[in-house]
Parts: sequence; C-alpha cells; structure tokens
Amino acid sequence: MGNREIRLDEVADGCLAYLQGDGGWGWSNAGLVVGDGASLLVDTLFDSALTRSMLDTMADHVRSAPIGTVVNTHANGDHCYGNSVVADTATIVASSAAASEMEDVPPALLAALNNDPGAAGDLFRSFFGEFDFDGIEMRLPDRTFDGRLELDVGGRSVELIEVGPAHTAGDTIVVVPDAKTVYTGDILFIGGTPIVWAGPLSNWIAACDLMLGMDVETVVPGHGPVTDEAGVTAVRDYLSFVEREAGERHAAGMDAFDAARDLAVAIGAREDFSSLGEFGRIAVNVEAVYRELDPDHSTPDVVEQFRRMAAIEAAGHTT
Repeated sequence: MGNREIRLDEVADGCLAYLQGDGGWGWSNAGLVVGDGASLLVDTLFDSALTRSMLDTMADHVRSAPIGTVVNTHANGDHCYGNSVVADTATIVASSAAASEMEDVPPALLAALNNDPGAAGDLFRSFFGEFDFDGIEMRLPDRTFDGRLELDVGGRSVELIEVGPAHTAGDTIVVVPDAKTVYTGDILFIGGTPIVWAGPLSNWIAACDLMLGMDVETVVPGHGPVTDEAGVTAVRDYLSFVEREAGERHAAGMDAFDAARDLAVAIGAREDFSSLGEFGRIAVNVEAVYRELDPDHSTPDVVEQFRRMAAIEAAGHTT
C-alpha cells in the first residue's frame, strides 16, 4: 500500500469523511458531522501536523458551525494523538475503556522508538517512520461513557455505541441516523487486514452484525475507502474465517506463530482475502484467538509481534 491521496468528501448530507489514501499503517480516516451552528469531529490523526492540515481543510465547513465535540473511537494514537490541536472549547468524548487505554501508549513512547538507532527502531520506522511523534502532548477525553450515548450536534442526533473490546479495549462506532451514516473507527479496515489487538473476535463479529442490522447506507471505515454493507460483510467474513481456522489449529496443538504462517498461505489462496494489504497482521489475530481459547496463553511483547508481522509479509503467501 502506498497511495497517499488525501481528500475530504461529503459522503452524506452534512457528513464528511477525511480519507488518507489507502489507509495503511497509521494512515487513518476521520469524519465531520455538521449541524446547525455546531459540528462533531470523529477522531484526530496520528500527529499534530497531520491533524492541523485536516482542520485547515475542514475550515470552510466549520466556520459557521465550530467543532464543539470530538469523539475518539478508540485509543490507538492514529485516532487520538491529534487531540491537543483541536480548540480547547471542544469537548473530547470516548468510552471509559478507550480513555483508560490511551494512557498505556503515550506519544513519547512512540517518539522514543522512532528515534531508537537500534534494530527495534529500524523495525518501528518500517511501519511508522513517516510520522512525527516528538513533542505531542496527549490530551485525554473530557467526558466518558459506557454502552451508549446520544449527543445533540446542532439539532442533529448522533449516537455513540460502544462495541469493544474488539480491535482495542474500548471501540466505539458513531451513527448519524438522519443521514443513514456510520463512522466505524477501526471496526472496519477496507482494503487492509483487520488487526485484533484486544479481541475477542466474537465481539468484533457482533459489531459487524449490529451495523448490518442498521438502516445505514454510508459506512466510513477507520482505514480505507468509504463503503456500504458489502464492506461490513467482507470484514465479518475475514474475522469469521480467522476465528474458525485459528481455532482448528489451536485444537491440533499448533504453535501460534506456525498457525499464523500457515494461515497466511491459506489467505493467499482465497480470492476474497488475497488482495488485502498488511496480511502479516494474521500473526496478531491468531494470538487473539489463542488467548480466548486458552487464558494461560502468553502473547509475545509488541515488538516481537511487529517482527512476526514483518516476517510473514517478507515471506509472502507462499511459505
């Protein structure tokens, strides 16, 4: 993945999507819901400069409807590290679980990895070297919720629905009923491989089923192009495949990394999955299944997980 076309599109009435190219590692999407005299921003970006550029692009849309609320769909930095750039008058909202998890990976940690001259730094830069984490001051949510929260945005109802733990500990989707639009955060990766940092996969599959049962026409994913119910179904199908196939390999006593490499080959043989970017994420996804099946299963640290993802992608779908 290497397409870096960045665009702001109105995808439904008063609903905009800020799309960062192909949605590869760190290149997340954001959204803007414009009401009468007020707007809501769905997510900020991975660093301050990117977020400032996004806000500049949105300026004409928010001049008479300032951003009064920011929703962070989850705790990954590419959806919240830009919080401090947004006006202090805006209230930042997230699920309680997401807010708690934000403190686990501060921007300073990623800055240190980005500047590490050793092997760990080289590995980290191969994924995130295009971003600048130096000097980011993490701004945590001002308001948290559990379950569901309805917000008024300039006379428009916007519904926040907590669907995690799934991708992370506290995932939220943002629904705009009057526009039949949903902003999914990283519950959807379109064109890229979903990555299950938290799990269980069953929660994530249930989140897809929830969206498929909604009266929704426009679906803005956390990464990749705008989609519809077909995109939701495709992610659900991938997760169901991984849950089933990894479960079978666990039952057969296969090591998690061996299972991930074996599944990378199986994915490459499937027409519906073989074109997904970042397919090495299967290493993390298998770990999530193994943890669910065996509470004593020990997942390696995050550096080793990135090493395994890189190794699988370097080998391709053939080993």
